[in-house]
Amino acid sequence: MFVVMGDIVPGCSNTGAVYTKPSLTEPPLARMGALMTAAFRSRRVLATSAAVVALLLAVLLSLAVGARAIAPGTVFDALLHGATGDDAEVVRQLRVPRTVIGLMVGVALALAGTALQGITRNPIADPGILGISQGSSVAVVLAIAFLGVHSLSGYVWFAFVGAALASVAVYAIASSGRGGATPVKLALGGAAINALLLSVTTGVLTTKAAALDEFRFWQTGSLDGRDAATIEQIWPFLLVGAVLVLSVARGLDALALGEDVAKGLGQNVATVRIVGGLGATVLTGAAVAAAGPIAFVGLAVPHIARAVVGSDHRWVLPMAALTGPVMVLVADVAGRVVFPPGEIPAGVMTALIGVPFLVTLVRRKAVPA
Repeated sequence: MFVVMGDIVPGCSNTGAVYTKPSLTEPPLARMGALMTAAFRSRRVLATSAAVVALLLAVLLSLAVGARAIAPGTVFDALLHGATGDDAEVVRQLRVPRTVIGLMVGVALALAGTALQGITRNPIADPGILGISQGSSVAVVLAIAFLGVHSLSGYVWFAFVGAALASVAVYAIASSGRGGATPVKLALGGAAINALLLSVTTGVLTTKAAALDEFRFWQTGSLDGRDAATIEQIWPFLLVGAVLVLSVARGLDALALGEDVAKGLGQNVATVRIVGGLGATVLTGAAVAAAGPIAFVGLAVPHIARAVVGSDHRWVLPMAALTGPVMVLVADVAGRVVFPPGEIPAGVMTALIGVPFLVTLVRRKAVPA
């Protein structure tokens, strides 16, 4: 006999042995979970592949489309075969630096916005709302008005300093008092610093008319007129900022569950916020220094990335890094062709393009709360 969960099974020689029936529901559930995980992973891989293709198309558009349309074949000849002629020179000397800066700015703002939304647990956080971009703007205004700085290469360092000081001020305000730097206090501190810096910028510009014309062009956020020297100055900061933000991806996932849960999972919440905030500050400073404060990328792109690949920051951050440049480059190309031969700055077009995406996501409830 064989005892099976209290039942006697005849024909078995091992009398009294106890055998536990396997659950009839566990294997199907396990298989279902594995299938769902595999399907979600496949969806993420497919979405990432699609984002790479979209980015390549955006790069091609940026190189080929403008006041002077250039055939894709001519673009490839100029880049790969050293072709000569006016079109080839336009591609190499003007559009390649502009496109590379657009790529770098898009990556920087998208990663910075994703990190800031994760750190503050605030879905509307971005470098502009938290005052970091405005800190860069104030520093550039002061450099133009009082120090005689009149080149993009000179703006870079002042933009970094301004972004860093604004970040420190916001964190100092939020961390003071009871509870430390909570998400609500970070948002309120950022709003206060942003309003203060905006008033300083306005005050300087109203008293320094000569600085107004120069700053107005930079403030709109544009890729026009940028050259290879700007790329050389900002790429090390972009690399450092990206490494810092990517290094806290797991910490951002844990922080999304709440500070207590994050601590229970072994995460040092203060370290995650400081490292992630430092990375976001460096990225924002690099982007603003190169192209001015381009709005909406840091706000909209993280939501788009999360709607596509879920909430795991190990997937969200790379997706944001692919999607951000697409938005910036497409906005720049659209600005070139809307009212030829003039151009609309990329900073204006990003809002016009980004708002419908975000509104659509909100209406479909695809944006995480």
